[in-house]
Amino acid sequence: MTGVAIEATGLGVKYRNREGGWALRDCSFRLPAGRVCALVGPNGAGKSTLLALAAGLLRPSAGSVRVLGGTPAEARARLAFVAQDKPLYPQLTVDATLWAGAELNPATWDQDTAERIAGDLPRGARVRDLSGGQRTRLALALALGKRPELLLLDEPMADLDPLARQELMGALMAETAEHATTLVMSSHLLTELEGVCDYLLLVDGGRVRLGGETDDLLAAHALLTGPVRDTAPHTAVESRTTGRMQTTLVRTEGPVDRGIWDSAEPSLEELLLAHLRSPQAPALLTPSATAAEEGKEVAAV
Repeated sequence: MTGVAIEATGLGVKYRNREGGWALRDCSFRLPAGRVCALVGPNGAGKSTLLALAAGLLRPSAGSVRVLGGTPAEARARLAFVAQDKPLYPQLTVDATLWAGAELNPATWDQDTAERIAGDLPRGARVRDLSGGQRTRLALALALGKRPELLLLDEPMADLDPLARQELMGALMAETAEHATTLVMSSHLLTELEGVCDYLLLVDGGRVRLGGETDDLLAAHALLTGPVRDTAPHTAVESRTTGRMQTTLVRTEGPVDRGIWDSAEPSLEELLLAHLRSPQAPALLTPSATAAEEGKEVAAV
């Protein structure tokens, strides 16, 4: 799949009952289609707001967001969204819920996929009697059964045990790969994202602070270990000192002096945690993640 799945330009949402008002502000980025994107950030960073905007459930207070080449409303039939609270009709049975999914999406519904993701859920059980993990499985069965071009998941695995998370994540990756579905998944489980997602959006303070291909973002950074000293010309993100030695995560600016530093590529978790602990670090967006504005490329902010 080619093209752009989501593009935000100066996007902002303001809540009256929120301290500081803005959940997102001056948020600009681009997500190419066909990617598996990890949407990460601390609580209150604006991840859920961003997903709700893309799904067409919220209207922006400022700026704009385009989804699959059109407005979120125009793209609604081509996307699926699973919110944190997994909203389902509690009085319906599992079978009736899947039947409703088929009736509401007659042009794209894939019953085999829905049944496969639903797995061994008791078909006659009512939604209100299912466990949190079972409701998650049913919500994902509905979303994937729709055969969406864009799948938005807000903390989808939070209420699953480790074994169920691994099983469902495997099924999710297989389905999205087979149909070239663009997947955007918010999660606090950083270790589960490594090796699964090929694209990253780190949201903090209402803006995207890291965005782009995971491999490119990792390659743009290095863990430098050596004597306590300035890391120039490299941009320091976070530094820790132990005795006479210092370990610093830097954004590399040219080759590393191997006569001074031992250099290693950080893990995804190390990269994300360092940037989350260092909100003063400058943002970095790769060219594919940089939104176009009035025909020009927006510089990384």
